Amino acid sequence: MRTDELDFHLPPELIAQEPPAERHGSRLLHYNPVTRSIAHRAFTELPSLLGPGDLLVFNNTRVIPARFMLRKLTGGQVEGLFIRQNGPGDWNVLLRNVGPSSPGMAFRLEGDESVIFRLVERVDGGEFRVSVDPPIDAAALLDRIGRMPLPPYIKRHKGHDDRDDMDRARYQTVFAQQAGSVAAPTAALHFSPAILEELEARGVRRAFVTLNVGMGTFKPVSADTLEAHAMHTESYTLSSETAEAINQAKAEDRRVIAVGTTSTRVLESQPAGPIAAATGETAIFIYPPYAWKHVDALVTNFHLPRSTLIALVAAKIGLDEQRRIYAEAIRERYRFFSYGDAMFVG
Repeated sequence: MRTDELDFHLPPELIAQEPPAERHGSRLLHYNPVTRSIAHRAFTELPSLLGPGDLLVFNNTRVIPARFMLRKLTGGQVEGLFIRQNGPGDWNVLLRNVGPSSPGMAFRLEGDESVIFRLVERVDGGEFRVSVDPPIDAAALLDRIGRMPLPPYIKRHKGHDDRDDMDRARYQTVFAQQAGSVAAPTAALHFSPAILEELEARGVRRAFVTLNVGMGTFKPVSADTLEAHAMHTESYTLSSETAEAINQAKAEDRRVIAVGTTSTRVLESQPAGPIAAATGETAIFIYPPYAWKHVDALVTNFHLPRSTLIALVAAKIGLDEQRRIYAEAIRERYRFFSYGDAMFVG
């Protein structure tokens, strides 16, 4: 499949820069794959589209406030993004504007100048392995001084922005538990406690998987064809409780509804047939044509052109329908991407 088949023009003003005032205050485009009909709704109407016994599967990963600023000993600023902690005081990070570098080059941490970062080695491109002195736990330090790792299409002031506290609250789901992601499972950002309560009252079930979302989720497909794209790898956990809930829904002929592409990737990485508990890594790339194994319906946001995420949507509804729906969403002035509106396919 050609990558340019997933291209489209999006007016820049439709890229959402902030979430709606209320978490559940977004719009919802409802696509019925049986009738191929499109309905324009509010997200608060989602519970009315589900039935007792339907199962929503969420990703309960927690986003790390992974962005930080360093200052060279000569005074220049360097932007940092935490990738992972290998051991005490041993991190992998992305560094921007670092300039000429060599092992041992030192930086002070803005927000706590007692913390010194030193380059150990360049890993790849802008990724570096660094030593951190004192060897503070990454999660504790970043929780104190870090900023949320918003995608580059959400514009914020460098170093500090008056919306930082808002982003800490809203670029995180209400059920986030397992810290490990540098991007949010954005389809789940719409679910407020009030929506979850209404779903429970209607008999809609929910279960959780954990997939640690990496920066690869934003990587555009640069190859001419999807088949030539090297898909990123992410780690996941699927518990025995979630496996049992999915198997029960299937046995009762109820729908398994993935909330977001990250939950979808976990479920579709499992073998066909009854699901069992699993922990591992997935590099699954879902694009047309694709034989679906477990996901019956999907809640998702509107995604970037030429991305692996929009390829997944096209695999679910067909390329022509994906193009038609996105054209309609643009005409109707839906808000796109991470802080934008939602779509329900089901």
